Amino acid sequence: MMVDAAFSDPARERMLFARRLFVGTLVTLILSIVLSLRYFDLQISRYENFATQSNNNRVLVRPLPPPRGLIYDRKGKLVADNRPSYNLTIVPERSDDVEQLLSDLGQLITLSKRDIRRFRKNLKRRRPFEQTTLHVNLSEAERAILAVNGHRLNGAETSARLIRHYPFQDLFAHAIGYVGRINERESQTIESVKYSGTDSIGKVGLEKFYESQLLGSVGSEQVETNARGRAMRVLDRTAAVPGDNLTLYIDSDLQRVAFEAFNGERGALVAIDVETGGILAMVSTPSYDPNLFVTGISQTNYDGLLYSKDRPLFDRTIRGQYPPGSTIKPMFGLIALQNNIVTPDDRINDNGYYYFEGIERPWRDHNFARGGHGNGVNLSKAIIESCNIYFYGLGVKTGIDLLSNYGSQFGLGSTTGIDMPGERPGIMPNRAWKKGAHGQSWFNGDTINASIGQGFMLTTPLQLAVMSARIASRGDVRSPRLVKSINGVEQPSLQAEDSIEISAKHWDYMHQAMEDVVHSSRGTARSISKGLDYRIAGKTGTAQAISIDAEEKYDSSKIDKRQWDHALFVAFAPVEKPKIAIGLIVENGEHGGSSAAPIARAVFDAYMQSQQSTTLVRR
Repeated sequence: MMVDAAFSDPARERMLFARRLFVGTLVTLILSIVLSLRYFDLQISRYENFATQSNNNRVLVRPLPPPRGLIYDRKGKLVADNRPSYNLTIVPERSDDVEQLLSDLGQLITLSKRDIRRFRKNLKRRRPFEQTTLHVNLSEAERAILAVNGHRLNGAETSARLIRHYPFQDLFAHAIGYVGRINERESQTIESVKYSGTDSIGKVGLEKFYESQLLGSVGSEQVETNARGRAMRVLDRTAAVPGDNLTLYIDSDLQRVAFEAFNGERGALVAIDVETGGILAMVSTPSYDPNLFVTGISQTNYDGLLYSKDRPLFDRTIRGQYPPGSTIKPMFGLIALQNNIVTPDDRINDNGYYYFEGIERPWRDHNFARGGHGNGVNLSKAIIESCNIYFYGLGVKTGIDLLSNYGSQFGLGSTTGIDMPGERPGIMPNRAWKKGAHGQSWFNGDTINASIGQGFMLTTPLQLAVMSARIASRGDVRSPRLVKSINGVEQPSLQAEDSIEISAKHWDYMHQAMEDVVHSSRGTARSISKGLDYRIAGKTGTAQAISIDAEEKYDSSKIDKRQWDHALFVAFAPVEKPKIAIGLIVENGEHGGSSAAPIARAVFDAYMQSQQSTTLVRR
């Protein structure tokens, strides 16, 4: 007993037990506190976050792309609408193996390498749980096959969407443009939220210029899904807001008349409402079917358009830059009259050649082989018969500075401000321009060339139409516009504060001279006057496509047609109260009077007939 007592220490044991009890209690308390804090964090602080993640396992938020705004012509005809299309889409998060899914789908329907490649690119820029398009425009048979096999195609869905459709096909291709799939470069600049659920964007023409108005606002819907990700029912929906509808000044009937009048020739025509500046017709030929681009054009079709010698993708109306030729003579005549450089009574003798002091090489007239236009050539006759010799001297007397300053007021040498992207400015040359572009001084020979619309001068068909409209309106300066109203709200006509300051008597004189171009026996456009019950004022033009020596006669039979001269024509009608003005070019058409003027006559006839029909009173 004494031994056991020596090894037993009750006080020490109680102390040890108390310590262990304290440590155990402390650890238990700490663990309880940690557990409570963790429980508080999960159940209270982060409840909404985890609840949302949990909800995502059964609720999918899908974007609802808005219907793209419609485009109408001035008579209410749809020229760009939307049609339903069934597309095959994939939500990768709903699939166990996306690559296997693609393989299975490829065995059921035809998937091109282009489809797969585009799908993989789109995967990189999509948001989680967002549908990614794999194949568009599913046929009825393809939809049936996918529906039957749907139970083993987790992550794949067939969805209906609206896609752009252009019912007039090639008739409005350049003016309206087209939409196409968003490419990688565009995806880096657009607001991804605005384009949720859609993979199309305006590429060219009005579709691009008015993209923000036509797009609309994206909506959304919450969809309850099963364990396989299949949509079961819609829980909530926020409707998409459709894009704005556009109504154009363009008359589709007039557009077709102009398009068909070219009869397959390359060229462009722009017709303008003189009073408002509205574009009544805008044609570039040849054209193409914009529907090919909406869901993705094949490489074969694209190469055919891109490498065609006729350049159907090129919009000649706003991007084609051509020497205006003699079409600018009425404008230069008005400038000279207004600044007292010449008078209507001033006359010259035209023997077919013009010599300038100090220069051995002469400038010639197109009529040089027949000895020119003879004696007594005044400004009016020079306009009517298109006498170059008269304008060579007129240009030198007037000077390039005055011609250039006034030329810009008539719409030359700068963009017109039309509501379309990609417009080219042309060139209205002057001393500063040549110094900057060529590092050379301006010479009188340059002025002589510019006086008949050659040399450095370049204009677009749109600019020629604008110039014609400003002559027709006696100096009223308006910017050309394609869109007349947005959602029924009329868009204001863009009119400059200052008009072109030219005396009324000079306007009268030039209108009469241009009228005689068409209606007199010696006018260069007299061939289109037969059977007219209204009066047209116009001016023909011919622009060289290649240079020829001074003593060499132009002979189209010895050169390829693509090297023939271009044929141009500017005009307005009716003369007494102008309503419509036209500018047009026929590439390699040779003569404005025989190639270009008849096209304008066809458009004028159609316009005048439509005006008469609208004024009829029916009971």
